[in-house]
Amino acid sequence: MIRQFFSTNKHALLYGLSLACLIALLKGLEIRYFIFDHSIEIYIGAIAIIFTALGIWLAMKLSRPKIERIVVEKEVFINSGPSVVNEKEITKIGLSNREIEVLRFMAKGLSNQEIASQLYVSLNTVKTHASNIFMKLDVNKRVQAIEKARELGLLNIEKLPG
Repeated sequence: MIRQFFSTNKHALLYGLSLACLIALLKGLEIRYFIFDHSIEIYIGAIAIIFTALGIWLAMKLSRPKIERIVVEKEVFINSGPSVVNEKEITKIGLSNREIEVLRFMAKGLSNQEIASQLYVSLNTVKTHASNIFMKLDVNKRVQAIEKARELGLLNIEKLPG
């Protein structure tokens, strides 16, 4: 309880302690005559020091980033799609067997160079197959092609090569 009080009010306690030390110092040195002679200047200086310290403390308090990390756990349902490849859709779209292979490797996340080495063909051949796939599926990117192929049932997710 006391520890929590000190941890939450440490700035106020430090501030009060420093003022008490200042008063004790002034009293201890008994510079009463000096204070009477220059009282306005000392009071103005003390007020300036107090407001400067208060401004520094407030600036440090306000400029501290207020980042709070929130962890959200959600259930994600994955539609595995059909377990059998939709042969009718493949013939309707006009994809060749090699294009289906390239599409399956794309779905596994392989790069064009990795697909070329798996299929023992050149990189340009893989790029040609990829552009043909994009054209036949009417998409512009690999991710779109994979998503559309899964929607149409062109990929057998359980039996991807590799």
